[in-house]
Amino acid sequence: MNVTIPEGLKMRPSQPSDAPFLEQLHRSQRDDLQLIDGEQDFIESIVDMQFRAQNEGYGQQTPNAMYFVVEKHQDKVGKVTVDFGHNSVHVVDIAFIPQVRGLGFGKDVLRSLQVAAAQSRVPLTLNVSEQNIHARRLYTSLGFQIEHHTPPTIGMIWYPQ
Repeated sequence: MNVTIPEGLKMRPSQPSDAPFLEQLHRSQRDDLQLIDGEQDFIESIVDMQFRAQNEGYGQQTPNAMYFVVEKHQDKVGKVTVDFGHNSVHVVDIAFIPQVRGLGFGKDVLRSLQVAAAQSRVPLTLNVSEQNIHARRLYTSLGFQIEHHTPPTIGMIWYPQ
């Protein structure tokens, strides 16, 4: 199942050959771990451990989730993990490489997921860190509302018209 989305982006199912890209993408999101006082090998082992724990956690919490790679002109630029449930479509994770952050790709992907949720007549949900102000602004601009707030996470929901 390949899904074409605006701005020449393409969202396709993740494959085992995408593992190096996905690991590198995870590393690009974990600048906070580089601040740990310790040997670089130790820091790298923590980043690796967090990557494995994240993937295992997604698999346990959302066993029916689908994993997608986002491409721009066949270059891998991001990922999105989506759980298409009976009562909602839930964005488990969305991330992009640093070079394309802020270019609107996330907005385009989320809009395409809003269309999918609207076609299924279910809400689109996601969770966001209360510290991630940029993402919260994006979600609000797309019509998401706060559904619940359990620090440090905010649950947001978008209802189809």
